[in-house]
Amino acid sequence: MSAPTGTPPRAALPGRSARSADAAAGLKNLLQLIELRWLAVVGQVLTMVIAHYRLRLPLPLAEMLLAVGCLAVFNALSWLRWRSGLQVRPVELLLALLVDVAVLTVQLYLSGGVGNPFVFLYLLQVTLGAALLRSRHVWALVAVTGLCMALLTRFHLPLPLSIDFAHGLASPYVLGLLVCFVLNAALVALFMQRIGRNLRQRDARLAAIRQRAAEEEHVLRMGLLASGAAHELGTPLATLAVILGDWRRDLRLAQDAQLHQEIADMQAQVQRCKAIVSGILLSAGEARGEASAQTSVCRFLDALVQQWRATRSVAAFDYDNRFGTDQPMVADTTLQQMVFNVLDNARDASPDWVGLRAERSRDGQALCISVIDRGPGFTPDMLRQLGKPYQSSKGRPGGGLGLFLSTNVARTLGGSIRAENLPEAGARVTITLPLPAIAL
Repeated sequence: MSAPTGTPPRAALPGRSARSADAAAGLKNLLQLIELRWLAVVGQVLTMVIAHYRLRLPLPLAEMLLAVGCLAVFNALSWLRWRSGLQVRPVELLLALLVDVAVLTVQLYLSGGVGNPFVFLYLLQVTLGAALLRSRHVWALVAVTGLCMALLTRFHLPLPLSIDFAHGLASPYVLGLLVCFVLNAALVALFMQRIGRNLRQRDARLAAIRQRAAEEEHVLRMGLLASGAAHELGTPLATLAVILGDWRRDLRLAQDAQLHQEIADMQAQVQRCKAIVSGILLSAGEARGEASAQTSVCRFLDALVQQWRATRSVAAFDYDNRFGTDQPMVADTTLQQMVFNVLDNARDASPDWVGLRAERSRDGQALCISVIDRGPGFTPDMLRQLGKPYQSSKGRPGGGLGLFLSTNVARTLGGSIRAENLPEAGARVTITLPLPAIAL
């Protein structure tokens, strides 16, 4: 059985979600380095071809092409590492940048050392490291690049390239400096923007995780308060249920048809009070002891609609079950109360008519329950703050908790709640529940 047999499964821990956000950002940053490295491979080959065959500079092409080939092989392995989807640690990004620095150092050693105008590509590696790495790793990269540049001043193969600024762009060295500057500027601008976007997306995910943790803490506080209320209300409700049961079996009272009906209505309202308390406690994570029941999706929906109709007064209620082929599921008071909260809100907004439609999602993997009303709809602020506590148009203290609790239950099961205003009039709230989370 792949569904909960009692209280719905707990949501992912905030710490685990935060690690997931960091892992996603690390993978994206690794992809940025892989894409940059492919550009470096192509750029190095083009530069060597132009310098050797167009500028007639004697270069050890075999050794330089071997270095480029090693860089390409490393980049292919890095791509396979990225495809694995495993978390990328900061030290892995440091090692990747050190490989780039090592290949650049070999190329510069084979082509004039610090006399090569492309020596300033070291700055690109340091800039990327400053954006991607932790402080100690950045300074390690700075130390390595500085050491490589110092060694190139003494150890390198000669390159007959005169440093002649007087001829302007006619000088191969000045032209190389210009190309190096354009490459540095363009690549830094492009990839820093993309890396910054990755980091902003990670920060947004972390902010959403912190918001969710705060909401779950709020639900926990509500659960503690509801526990106290349930303990206080349990005895009076049980006493009322016993007394009303005795009255309904009393032969003298049974002779009065009107009084007998009123007693039945009172029993229904007592049961509704018990169900409301159960729903609040279950939504907050504490069960009152009602066991889950094995049923099917259509039977669950039919029973839910029948009970809601029996305990609420609404002029017209339209129920449309389009789920199709029935399938087994596990149902408990949590799921029922979640839908009841949405139906109650719809009835408050539209006492004359409420509609409920159930169907499968397009991919057939989720149950979609849509509650429709003909009320004034949601304000833009309420749509933006959907699922937040105390967001209500009813204007009374404590309002807006029903949809908040329903949102948390749906999210705990891996589903969602979405609200929208209809073009003609009214609003629609759609509850989406993954079938694997509730199915047998």
